[in-house]
Amino acid sequence: MCASSVCQKGPLVFYGKDGGVMISIKNLTKIYQNGSQSVKALDNISLHIKKGEIAGIIGYSGAGKSSLVRCLNMLEKPTAGTITIDNREITSLSDEELRVARREIAMVFQHFNLLSSRTVFGNVAFPLEIAGVPKREIKQRVEKLLSLVGLVDKAAVYPAQLSGGQKQRVGIARALANDPKVLLCDEATSALDPETTKSILKLLKDINCQLDLTILIITHEMKVITEICDTVAVLENGSIIEMGNVVDVFTRPQHPTTRAFVQTVINTEIPEPVRQHIGQGGDGKVIRISFIGDHTEKPVISRIVKKFDVDANILYGNIDHLQDTPFGGLIIKLTGQQDDIARAEEYLAGQGLQIEVITNEH
Repeated sequence: MCASSVCQKGPLVFYGKDGGVMISIKNLTKIYQNGSQSVKALDNISLHIKKGEIAGIIGYSGAGKSSLVRCLNMLEKPTAGTITIDNREITSLSDEELRVARREIAMVFQHFNLLSSRTVFGNVAFPLEIAGVPKREIKQRVEKLLSLVGLVDKAAVYPAQLSGGQKQRVGIARALANDPKVLLCDEATSALDPETTKSILKLLKDINCQLDLTILIITHEMKVITEICDTVAVLENGSIIEMGNVVDVFTRPQHPTTRAFVQTVINTEIPEPVRQHIGQGGDGKVIRISFIGDHTEKPVISRIVKKFDVDANILYGNIDHLQDTPFGGLIIKLTGQQDDIARAEEYLAGQGLQIEVITNEH
């Protein structure tokens, strides 16, 4: 089965890890009433997220991201559909049952939402106090969490004395206080500078590894997805238009909106001087070769020159990384007999490379 999916009708499944399903969303619809007008924010969304996954949901403003996250923690009641978290259907719970269930669904917000009158220790302790946890246990738990987020020396400090990154670390520690099974991050790095964003994402990755915590990141920033997420789903007009493993979706985007997001991080445009050179025409075929992972180390160009009676002129090339996976592309011009060029293309495709014909002149 292809990891990248476009506009599928059935439930979409993130395939990044081998655990069981932690979050199952089926036919989720949310309609807001504005007087006599109905606004459909979510349109029949179905997807599953596995335990231990770091999954990303990306979309432009108005795509339905905020409505989705508010339905996931039941701050908004869905108009239709079900949400099941760790085999418990939260959309069917009573108010009292939901209050208990929410302790397992933690939130990290864009603007931190810290209590200014409480110290760092007090902010992290607050949800434990509400839950009725004994004071000695609260102290042990808070100290452990502050150590986890690197703020042991800030326990007695008030939020006003912290940087933005430190405030978000407090927010993360507070979210983890009740030992949740799911962590929802709603634009958690949007108010931070790039360097601080990188450190917060690294912290979330570390937490995911240490606690085997399922994390869902809601964002409009593609760089966030590439830095941390195993999988990504693209949301537009309340529907999921494309999803799959990050490497697959980013290197082979199918939908125009996905391609637009990818362009903010990965430059797949052909430089203008190369375009002008290609536009001059002449004999031969210009192709783009895309490669991922181990394919970046294969000497495929020298092989086709030796193996087939063709010449290969490299017009443009680049290599980048998505987390630990190298990927890149070459634009080359093949010249020779049509049959030889066709065999060279067939050989390249047989090596697991993606081939795109840009021009074909004879």
